[in-house]
Amino acid sequence: MNQHKGRVIVYTGDGKGKTTAALGLALRAAGRGKKVIIIQFIKSPQRTYGEHIMFAKLGIDMHQMGAGFTWTKTPEEHREALKKAWQFTKEKAMSGMYDMMVLDELNNALAIDRFSVDDILSVDDVIQFVQTRPSSLHLVITGRSAKKELIDIADIVTDMQAVKHDYHEGVSAVKGIEF
Repeated sequence: MNQHKGRVIVYTGDGKGKTTAALGLALRAAGRGKKVIIIQFIKSPQRTYGEHIMFAKLGIDMHQMGAGFTWTKTPEEHREALKKAWQFTKEKAMSGMYDMMVLDELNNALAIDRFSVDDILSVDDVIQFVQTRPSSLHLVITGRSAKKELIDIADIVTDMQAVKHDYHEGVSAVKGIEF
């Protein structure tokens, strides 16, 4: 197998750890001298996340391009944010500047069913992007409900399964653990 071919890695499922795994992989790649960019499709730049603070210190490009949870803004605000994030993703991928691109919560964006997103970000668009990206670019795609078409073309897929989480017992998200 060609060692220089970029891999497509998908972290999906209902369990905790998808973003955490992708960020760990980004750290590993950066530690080996790879240039990494992380684009978050749902998380909003209006909120502060621990990973953003740390990656800024390490010089790893991280961009929060979403409007937040789908129920916190209007469909138009989410659609505009997704449209900008997708265009930004394609531009950065084709720039040739990066060895690894983490597309955090892209699966979540593709699974939105509260309003239409297919005209600005469809599964077919993502499949075409994966197939036409620079061949050496590693893609790491996270989020629940990964589409079968994406799973089929990925090189590595991990399905995170929830066994237990205290959130279901009313425990709030913990700074430094969930965000």
